[in-house]
Amino acid sequence: MKKYVSLAAALALATLSTNAFAGQAFVRGELGSSETEVSFDGFRGSESDTAAILGGGYWFTPNIGVEGHVGSLYNKSVGYDEELDLVSIGAGLVVKKNFGADNTGFFIGARAGIARMTAQVREDTWDVVDDESSTKPYYGVNVGYDFSRRWGLSLNYDRRQGDFSGVDVDVDTYSLGGEFRF
Repeated sequence: MKKYVSLAAALALATLSTNAFAGQAFVRGELGSSETEVSFDGFRGSESDTAAILGGGYWFTPNIGVEGHVGSLYNKSVGYDEELDLVSIGAGLVVKKNFGADNTGFFIGARAGIARMTAQVREDTWDVVDDESSTKPYYGVNVGYDFSRRWGLSLNYDRRQGDFSGVDVDVDTYSLGGEFRF
């Protein structure tokens, strides 16, 4: 994992220019659907649920930045007043290319980084009964429209994976996102 973090830091520093420090901080909210597939000992199953992700970061240039996120990918009742949650926390690099004047208009983008996915069983009182985490790379792509240099909307696809004691979990998330830059 250290080599991924080192690589991300090196890429971010390599992209800095003299105008890099005139960048923009941003916050982003995404709401959509996650398709969660579970594989264990030859068994495969999948289920969809609502995903909600909150993120933020910094655009060093109009095209390259760093981001962090936290979000709920899956939440289901498992009975006995307990729920199963899949939560993601991650950090990575973001890139985008605007096709309009002054970094506005339609854009395409991509992101990649490291995410820690945690599967936890908790009681309705928010007490965690059991949890396990897995740290793996994540990636995603998006298309959208920046209405101004301050805000825009996007359609996003992200892929996250986890391995919990031999249980492989793949989560594909499709979401609508809004980003505010300041």
